[in-house]
Parts: sequence; structure tokens; C-alpha cells
Amino acid sequence: MGGRPHHAAPETLDVVGVGFGPTNLALAIAIEEHNAGVPAPARLRAAFLERQERFGWHRGMLLEGATMQVSYLKDLVTLRNPASNFSFLSYLHGCDRLVDFINHKTMFPLRHEFHDYLEWAAGRLDHLVEYGQEVTTLRPVVEDGEIRYIDVVSRSVDDPSMLLVRRARNVVLALGLTPSVPEGFTLGDRVWHNGDLLDRLEQLPSTPHGRFLVVGAGQSGAEVTDYLHRTFPAAEVHAVFARYGYSPADNSPFANQIFDPDAVDDFFQASPDVRRMLTGYHRSTNYSVVDLDLIEELYRRSYQEKVRGPRRLHLRRASRVTELEPLPEGIRATVEFLPTGERRALDADVVVLATGYHARDPRLLLGEFAELCRQDADGRPLVSRDYQVVTAEPASAGVYTPGATEHTHGISSTLLSNVAIRSGEILDSILARAVGDEAGGMTGRVPAQPLVAAGR
Repeated sequence: MGGRPHHAAPETLDVVGVGFGPTNLALAIAIEEHNAGVPAPARLRAAFLERQERFGWHRGMLLEGATMQVSYLKDLVTLRNPASNFSFLSYLHGCDRLVDFINHKTMFPLRHEFHDYLEWAAGRLDHLVEYGQEVTTLRPVVEDGEIRYIDVVSRSVDDPSMLLVRRARNVVLALGLTPSVPEGFTLGDRVWHNGDLLDRLEQLPSTPHGRFLVVGAGQSGAEVTDYLHRTFPAAEVHAVFARYGYSPADNSPFANQIFDPDAVDDFFQASPDVRRMLTGYHRSTNYSVVDLDLIEELYRRSYQEKVRGPRRLHLRRASRVTELEPLPEGIRATVEFLPTGERRALDADVVVLATGYHARDPRLLLGEFAELCRQDADGRPLVSRDYQVVTAEPASAGVYTPGATEHTHGISSTLLSNVAIRSGEILDSILARAVGDEAGGMTGRVPAQPLVAAGR
């Protein structure tokens, strides 16, 4: 950890947010708006720590022409506070594009534009954020048998020996997502995850004239296939997926109700069996599915190449990559056709794994605090409806893990759909905790009711 001593912050903060993606950005806005409406003594003191050197959200997939899969009304604030000046519409107004956007007649802005909106909002909250800080662990501060505070230990990305300890009454772990890499595969110079696509393409020494291989049947896999096929007109693109073809996303109105705020209540109260059933029924709203217009466009190109040639787009359906072997100037993939078991070698310049993400495990940062947490049957921290980790000991300090709760709170836990409502719920919980603490009512154990709802 380095030889320098820890440095203690001079004050106790009400909230320390770990990570500054959309989840904690929305929370920071909610705190800012709360503080603007209350007298100084009632304002929350907050700080957010972000490992990146500047704000960024899936920069590697800001592909030309790619649009959001969620309505602009599900921005950082609108569902919580439609009058907020942090809304996407306020951003458009400030950019003098509101009328143009209305004339565009779309609910789904360009992904690049929505990223610009997030960056605009984050820039207005620079006073709350410290970039280049990597949180390493949480330490509970126990006084008189009660968890009173949490020490958040971080180190500078530029100087790992420089450690800082911030004492907080509440910590919100919004750790984001980490790439899923299939077992047996290793990322490297010729094997990329799609989340790094644009950055890695910039680093290529020359324009590929050979072959790309894309693994994955979801939206990202189809987008990468489309982008590479359009961007490199001299290269072949081979898409490999176990399905017989791309499956369309179910974005019908009734199915989309699984993302409604009320659906989180329903999911949380359900038994583990019902939760698994609901997740299985509605996976087609989000997982391994593709927008229908993109499916039709890829099919159109594939058919056109069959008619006119040359064949550059190859969709290798019902197949999987079983092995990757490095070559001096590329990578050799072994592709198995699942119905027959036939295997063939396919040499490529680059293999792109569009194999999804999973939520980062909060246990990696909980440190000593993890020993005081209650766990479910799978060893995960128990979480209450307000996304708070349930402790086995009395606590007036709280840790919240909004992103690692799909198993308890539903599919929307890692998505933008509920980010505005979720931030309001966490803020309300923090404010209620502060009131309870002042009244002496937070010295007991966390109520037992959430444990039943969590599937204990």
C-alpha cells in the first residue's frame, strides 16, 4: 500500500459516493437540489470519488449513429423531479437544440448526444467530485457497540502510495459494470472486449484489410458487427453466436413495465422462485437481444452481398468459438458449428468479445465492514428495499449498493431506467437516517422486515 501515512479528512461527511457513473451522478444531483432548498444546517456534506481521470460512460461504444435504447425522459432526474434544470431537455435548451430535437420526432437520442448530456451534468458538479481516486476498502468505526461511521480509504491513481481516509455517515457504492469474458479467453492486443472498441481501433497500427471476428448475439454484438462492416470496407466481418439468428428485443409497452418504479417493489416482495421466473420471462427486454431495425439492416446487407458480392458479412449462426490461438499478425479462432460439431479454423486480425457485463461485487470493497454484514444463502450481503446493506450489529451509519441488486430489485438495477427514482429513494433513506439519529432512534438493529423480503 506504500509507505506514506494515511491522511484523515478534517470533517465527517454525510455521504461519500464511490464511483461517479450515472447512478451516483443522479444521487449527486438529488443532493444538490436538496441542499438548494433547505437552510445551511440541514444541508448534506457529500463527496464522490471516481477512479477515472474525467467523467466517462461507455466511451468505447459511442459508435457513429448508435442510439439509446431508453427514452430520454428516463434521464438523470425527470422521473424524480420533472422541473429539474438537470434534465435532458434543459441540456438541449442550453445547447440551443431543443426545437431541432423536437422536430427530429424521436424518443431515443444518439448515444453520443446522451453521453454529452451526462458529461454536461457531471461538469456542473465538479465541486463534489474528486477524480483519479481509487477506493480500496471500507472500515467500520464502532463506538459503544454501534457502527457510527465508515472510514473510506482511497489512493491516488497517479501516486498509489498517497492514501486518504474520509469519514462518512453513509457510503454509496456505485461500482458500475465490469466486462464479462468467457472462461478460457484472455483479453490482449488482438482480443478485445467491445467496451474498449473505439479506443483499441485508434491504436491499430494500420487499417485492417483482412478479417474481424465478433462474438455475441446481443445489441452490442450487432452494433459492433454493423460498425466494423461500415467502417472498414476492405475487411470481412464474421459474427459468431450460438443462436440461429439475432433475436429482437421485446420493447413492447406491457413488457417494458418490468422497468417501472413500481415493478421494483413487486420484485423485492416476491419469493426467490418468483423472482427467477420474472427475470426469465423478461430477459428478452434487455439480454442477448437486438433492436429489430438493426437486425433488418444487417440481413439486408447480407442478402445484398449474396446477390451482388463480394461477401464481406458472414453470420456464423448456431456456432461458438472454442479456442483462440495467437498468431504473429493476428489471432486464429476455432469455430464449432453446434448442430454437427464440425470445427474450422478462422484467422482474423482482431476478435471482439461482445459478451456483456456483470455488476462489480461490492464485497471487494467492503473490507472489514463485510464481517458485520448479514448474508443471503449465496454469501451475498443482504440488502433492504432502499438498497442499504443490512448489518448484524446496531448501526447508525449506512452502506448502499444500488448496482449489485438485480437478484433482489430486478432487471432495472444496473440500467438507466430507474436511475432518477433510485437516487431519490437513497436520498430519502439517508435523510431519514439523519433524522432518526438526531432523535436517538437509529441505535437499534436494522428492522427485520427487509430480511424476509430479501428472500431469507
